[in-house]
Amino acid sequence: MTKGKNKEPFLTDVKALRERARKSIEKGAVTHNYGGDVQQTIDILQAVLATEIVCVLRYTMHAVSASGISSDSVKAEFAEHAKEEQEHMMVIAERINQLGGKPNFNPEGLASRSASQYAEGENLIGMIRENLIAERIAVEHYRELILFFGDKDTTTRVMMEHILGNEEEHANDMHDLLVAHEGRPMLPNE
Repeated sequence: MTKGKNKEPFLTDVKALRERARKSIEKGAVTHNYGGDVQQTIDILQAVLATEIVCVLRYTMHAVSASGISSDSVKAEFAEHAKEEQEHMMVIAERINQLGGKPNFNPEGLASRSASQYAEGENLIGMIRENLIAERIAVEHYRELILFFGDKDTTTRVMMEHILGNEEEHANDMHDLLVAHEGRPMLPNE
C-alpha cells in the first residue's frame, strides 16, 4: 500500500445504505444499484420460462410415449430431464417474481414465446433427436443471455449459468443416447 493515498471505502457509508434501503421498499429486491432494465429482464425471463415449460412438456410426453427395444432406459432419462427442466422453470418463475413480475404460465401463446419447439419425433430416435436439438437451442440462447446480463444483473446471470451447465449435460446425454441407438459416433474424432 502506498502511504498518503486516499482509499475509497469498500462499502457505502452504513448510514447512507440504511437510508437507501428504506426508500422505494415497494421494489422489493430491486435496489438502486441494479444495473439492468427490470422490465426488459422480466420480459426475457418470461421467454426463458416458456422455453423451460415447453421442454418439460416435450420430455414428459417422450417419457410416457417412448416405445421399442431398449426404450426403458431412454424413458427414464426423458423423465429425469423433465424433472430437471421443471426445476429450471420454478427457479426462473421465482426470479421473475423477485423482480416484481408475474410469471406467465398461460398455455395460450406458449409455443410462440418459447425459443425451443414442441416436436414429438416419430420414433425413439426421432424423440432423442428432437430433445438434442432443443437442448442445443437452449445452450446457445442461454450463453447469449449470460453475456447480456453480465455485471448488470449478477443474480440472473448466475442463475442462467447454473441452468446452462445442466442444459449442456442434457445435450450430452441426448447425444450419447443418439450415438448408442444409431450405432455410430456423431462427433468428429479429433
